[in-house]
Amino acid sequence: MMNGKILVVDDEESVRAMLSLILCKEGYEVSEADDGAKCLELAEREHPDVIVMDIRMPKLDGMTAFRAIKQRQLSAVVILMTAFATVDAAVEAMKAGAYDYIIKPFNIEEVKILIRRAVEAKRLAAEANLLRKEISSYYRIDGALTNSPRMHQIYETVARVAPTQTTVLITGESGTGKEVLVNTIHYNSPRANGPLVKVNCSALPEALLESELFGHEKGAFTSAAVRRLGRFELADKGTLFLDEIGEMPLSVQVKLLRVLQEREFERVGSSQTVKTDIRVIAATNRSLPEMVAKGEFREDLYYRLAVITIEMPPLRNRPEDISFLGRLFLHKFAREASREVDDFDRDTIAILQQHSWPGNIRELSNVVERAVIMGTGRLVFAEDLPPYLLPPQCAVAVPEDPPYWRGRSLKDIIKEAEKGIIRKVLACNHGNRMRTARDLAISRRALQYKIEEYGLAGANEE
Repeated sequence: MMNGKILVVDDEESVRAMLSLILCKEGYEVSEADDGAKCLELAEREHPDVIVMDIRMPKLDGMTAFRAIKQRQLSAVVILMTAFATVDAAVEAMKAGAYDYIIKPFNIEEVKILIRRAVEAKRLAAEANLLRKEISSYYRIDGALTNSPRMHQIYETVARVAPTQTTVLITGESGTGKEVLVNTIHYNSPRANGPLVKVNCSALPEALLESELFGHEKGAFTSAAVRRLGRFELADKGTLFLDEIGEMPLSVQVKLLRVLQEREFERVGSSQTVKTDIRVIAATNRSLPEMVAKGEFREDLYYRLAVITIEMPPLRNRPEDISFLGRLFLHKFAREASREVDDFDRDTIAILQQHSWPGNIRELSNVVERAVIMGTGRLVFAEDLPPYLLPPQCAVAVPEDPPYWRGRSLKDIIKEAEKGIIRKVLACNHGNRMRTARDLAISRRALQYKIEEYGLAGANEE
């Protein structure tokens, strides 16, 4: 099995022969070209992983060929070979996207290492590109996972906003899917191939948040042993997501406002201005207008952030999504747990629909995951849900009124308690005796005997 495809380009036959021999012994598939024009022809036809190319060649030199490779968006990693006199040109090529350069005469072992690293870089880039495409496909706007008319309106807004550079503010309760919307905006924007960098503003104290956002120089503070790039630099050519923006201290808000206005900042401990090309998306579960009125959030920053504001409705206000998302989670967790679970029992669906879901989609996901783990059949029943979701008639309890035991034998007390428990479990299961027997961990025949003994035969069996 070949380790990768290498294209060697040099007008000197001896150089090509030597590199081809070395690389073939290393397990690579090697092609050769004697000028830049032939290089472009082979690169488009054979799609090599790495191109090792001399800068100075007749007809079409290496620099011109490299620029053509970039212009045609060929995926090969390019390593340039150069004499000492043309090192500056090679460095410029690296700034334009070349992987590295080799100075002639070169060390064979160093060439082997460099080629190996370049092939690995190409493999990792291909994997990252495939993953990016898969993620982009998952966050397609026309594939939005919702049955809610309100959510469809929101995704129509997203479709208009995503292709722009506009700053977006997403509001809504915790767990409503704000981060999913951020991902959808990013992966449907011109910045989809750039980084999506996320910062939770509530997770870091003020001093650390400033360093996290803007970076710091070595020695800027006691623990700053090395220079560190901030999220604004890491997000260059991409999107920066500021989650829980309402928790950002006022001192950091001032610096954020400047970055949004000027697209420049200084690292902590530095006077050097750094330019950045980013799109900012912010989210909060707090009311920023109320915070502005209380002096807790800068008014000018609020208006800068809220160019487009999208309010995510809570799950209780989108009932169409409760069963829809519930079933999506059901199949996801069943697949992950290698369980055969098909659907919810109709009574279970009714219970889910009646719950207010203060934790929104995150709570629904947790409830369904628990139900998949706790269930034993192909359907999820009410008893598989957390107890706090169950209606009062499903609660099983022994009477607590003290007089109930006076003047009665222990046997009679136990019988009355058992009768009450069986009646309540039957009610919870709407008379379904098979499920009731399973819940009580007794045989169906034993349950039938108890029903007749306690005069509960009026409980209709489904």
